[in-house]
Amino acid sequence: MTPSGIISGILVGLIIGALGRLVVRNSEPVGCLLTLVIGVVAGGIGAAIGGSQGWGFWLTFGLQVLLAAVIVTLFTFLVRGRR
Repeated sequence: MTPSGIISGILVGLIIGALGRLVVRNSEPVGCLLTLVIGVVAGGIGAAIGGSQGWGFWLTFGLQVLLAAVIVTLFTFLVRGRR
C-alpha cells in the first residue's frame, strides 16, 4: 500500500467517523482518535459489504456512515454504563 493510499484511508475514515458521530446525539466519550478508528473500521466493513453486493458509491457510503453510527452508539452505552 502506498503512503497516499494510507493517508486517503485515514482521511476518509475520519470523515465517516465524524458523520457517524453527527448522526448519534450526545456521544461525549468519543474523542478524535477514537472517531478516526471507528471511521476506519466502519469504512472497511462497509466497503467489504458494498463491494461484495455490487452496490454503488452512495449506497456503500451510507452503509459506512450507518455502521459508524452504530459503533459510536454501542461505545457510548458501554462507557456510560461504567460511570
